[in-house]
Amino acid sequence: MTRHLLPSLLVMSCALLSACSILPKSEELDIYQLPTKVAVANTSQAGVPWSLRVSKPLASQLLDSTRIAVLPEGDRISAYKGVRWSDRAPVLLRDRLIEAFLQDGRMAAVSSDTSRLQSDLELVTDLRAFQSEYRDGQPQVHLVLDAKLVNGGTQRILVSERFDVRQASADASVPAVVRAFGQAADQLSEQVVQWSLRQSERLPRP
Repeated sequence: MTRHLLPSLLVMSCALLSACSILPKSEELDIYQLPTKVAVANTSQAGVPWSLRVSKPLASQLLDSTRIAVLPEGDRISAYKGVRWSDRAPVLLRDRLIEAFLQDGRMAAVSSDTSRLQSDLELVTDLRAFQSEYRDGQPQVHLVLDAKLVNGGTQRILVSERFDVRQASADASVPAVVRAFGQAADQLSEQVVQWSLRQSERLPRP
């Protein structure tokens, strides 16, 4: 009986091995952090006595992802193949904003929404664009952020502003596009920091 079973077992083993060989391979991914420049703390201007909580931006399902979004032409939306961000885009931008406030050094205290610490002010944002777009055949990064400064106690909106930044990429390669994302995020963060400080300076002192 054993002699009769061996050929059948061999045939089944070969069939299983063949089936395994045709299974799709997992996609190999390159993971990118959002690049940043090294900033110097601003010690030339007086600080403000407020604590600020920076919340993760709200975003559409397309942008709330680790995929690097691209608009290759018209309104068609795609993503770069084989690459991912190290975290979801709203988290990357929130962390960049927090770092920009900390590097500036003029806000009395800065925290994130993950800690849920009580704060005088809260920066609430909507991420409208975080993508690479092709214009005349050349890629450029486009970031759009709607920001609101909110009273931390009453949740009343104090002031709002839209920030719109474009940064051309040196070429169409993914590393160059990622560098352009970093440059655009640095510009956006700087604008948000300066705006927030100007607005907070107009508030009554505690």
